[in-house]
Amino acid sequence: MYQIVPGEQQMSADARGSPLKKKLANEGRPLMIAGMLGCVLVLAAVVAWCYYSVSLRKAQLLKTELLDLNKDGFIIRNQAGAVIFTMNFRSGNLDLDSCSKEGNILSCIKSYTGKINFFIETVRLKDTVMCYRVRWEELQNKELVEHAMAYNNSHWYGGAETAVQYWPIRIQGEEEPRPFITSDVYASRNAFGGILERYWLSSNATAIKINDSVPFHLGWSEKNRTLRFQARYENSLFRPSAGQQAFPQLSYRVCVGSDVTSIHKLMVRRYFPKPIKVPSPEVFKQPVWSTWALHKTAITQEKLLQYASDITKHGFPCSHLELDDRYTTDYGEFDFDPQKFPNASGMFEKLREDGFHVTLWTHPFINYDSINFGVAMEKGLFVREPSGELPALVRWWNGIGGILDLTNEEAREWYLSHLLMLKTRYDVTSFKFDAGETSYLPRQFSTLVPLSDPATFTRRYTEMAIPFNERAELRVGYQSQNISCFFRIIDRDSVWGYELGLKSIIPTVLTISILGYQFVLPDMIGGNAYPNHTTGGTNGTNGLPDRELYIRWLELSAFMPAMQFSIPPWAYDNEVVQIARKFTGLHETLVAPRVLELAGEVLDTGDPIIRPLWWIANDDEAAYKIDSQFLIGDDLMVAPVLEPGKQERDIYLPAGRWESYKGEHFDKTPIYLTDYSVDLDEVAYFTWVH
Repeated sequence: MYQIVPGEQQMSADARGSPLKKKLANEGRPLMIAGMLGCVLVLAAVVAWCYYSVSLRKAQLLKTELLDLNKDGFIIRNQAGAVIFTMNFRSGNLDLDSCSKEGNILSCIKSYTGKINFFIETVRLKDTVMCYRVRWEELQNKELVEHAMAYNNSHWYGGAETAVQYWPIRIQGEEEPRPFITSDVYASRNAFGGILERYWLSSNATAIKINDSVPFHLGWSEKNRTLRFQARYENSLFRPSAGQQAFPQLSYRVCVGSDVTSIHKLMVRRYFPKPIKVPSPEVFKQPVWSTWALHKTAITQEKLLQYASDITKHGFPCSHLELDDRYTTDYGEFDFDPQKFPNASGMFEKLREDGFHVTLWTHPFINYDSINFGVAMEKGLFVREPSGELPALVRWWNGIGGILDLTNEEAREWYLSHLLMLKTRYDVTSFKFDAGETSYLPRQFSTLVPLSDPATFTRRYTEMAIPFNERAELRVGYQSQNISCFFRIIDRDSVWGYELGLKSIIPTVLTISILGYQFVLPDMIGGNAYPNHTTGGTNGTNGLPDRELYIRWLELSAFMPAMQFSIPPWAYDNEVVQIARKFTGLHETLVAPRVLELAGEVLDTGDPIIRPLWWIANDDEAAYKIDSQFLIGDDLMVAPVLEPGKQERDIYLPAGRWESYKGEHFDKTPIYLTDYSVDLDEVAYFTWVH
């Protein structure tokens, strides 16, 4: 008989394991693993979502009003979404984790090389205009800040007068950034010119203006199709302002509009000073007659009186006579050389009786052999060496001497008093202010008022013309648009081409007009006839510019705001005299009234008097590239012949209704007129038919 002991059987069964429990255990493990995997996946999803959310917020943070920022730079799009402006950071990359956005300001406090102050502030000026204030300031000991602006397949204008002038700007070669200061491009052909501003304008309806406080250097790259904007103090002419650390900062504003004309108008109205008055209407109407190209430094009393007599004898108006270089004994003096001008008072009286206004040439130099050199040195009127103890001697085209420190009020008053003395003693009408470029300062110098931006010297010089602005003439300008006088483009050679030749005149006038200088005086008709810088006289006239070149130059000048002769028409033949009379008359009756009307508007608007074709055709790609035609206002278009041996030229008429000077009507426009006939005594011009 078998006896069942309670609990033992149960124990034995538990020890062996229940088939049901085994089954449940085997089925539970995958569920646990699945659960754990599920938790991991949920956690990963949460992490991914958080990361995505942060990334999304960061992406939104780095976008503001059509601008996208990344570590290497930023782009700006137009309303259609197309990229119209690109700026690359060349000197450092942003640490995007240090960036934040508050309101309309996007800012970053670190780059990959250190602490910075970087921000882009968005400012909507109009419904159609968006501006971006950009600033990159180094807060640690770094040498420079550099941003590179890409061309983006657009056309750019502005910047500076140059020796080789193109319209639009052509980037040629590779140029390391150098100080953006005024220079004499006649003496240094690769430098920036005597009229410049930190302003550029694009056919993409984009404009950029570099702030005045920037120690600004400009370079470019033909390979990369970029302009290089650089701020630096090290190995530079720029100095930090008193009390400021020498950490470079690059700041600028970029504005984007609906079209190039409207964005330029806005920039000029908002950021450029305007002239406060219109200079003498007579200078707009009648030619200036200079002695320079004809007589150079060999001018005498007898030659000046004979020149004036010839002007009258050949039937030209008794207007504005400009007595140029070397009427004093030494450079830096303010009275007439008694050997060359034995009766200066009588000479001036005779010229006044004959109806001439006379202006005199002047400059800021006092040569070491002048009697005024010791006076100016004793009074402390010169720019000095860095130590501040001795005057800094400078070399200019007429010798070696000191240059007046125009930051010094005493020097300004001394210079002005001598000019006023000439005006009072001889009834001098005004002055031709020559030189004034920063390039004539020594590389190391000191002034009474320190110049953080050396180009400010040019601004101080232009201010000397203010008391004489009715008929004054300057060849330099920097932040000087409100100096209400005539700005002369730099001396031209007597050649046809783009390097200081006839073809350079329209691009140069258009460029300085875009920079805000509207009362433009082109250089002397025919150029300066310097030896080795002249297209030879094919008509057998020794030393004169080529006859055809002279005529074509004369015709172009007749459609400029003012005309300037030096080599007289009668130096050639009677036909040239007749052509000159015709075009000085056309200038006075057709051009000057329109120019004077526009000159009055400049005081309020700053709009150019001489305008590019795209001013009225900003949706026309062809208009952006034309450099041999121009507009006076919106309704008079001029197309001079600028090639030797030609009595025809191609002409582009933008959309509109035009009437030619011959009475032809053109309604089916835009159109190219190929081989349009223009005789030697003609200029092709067209008026807008309303």
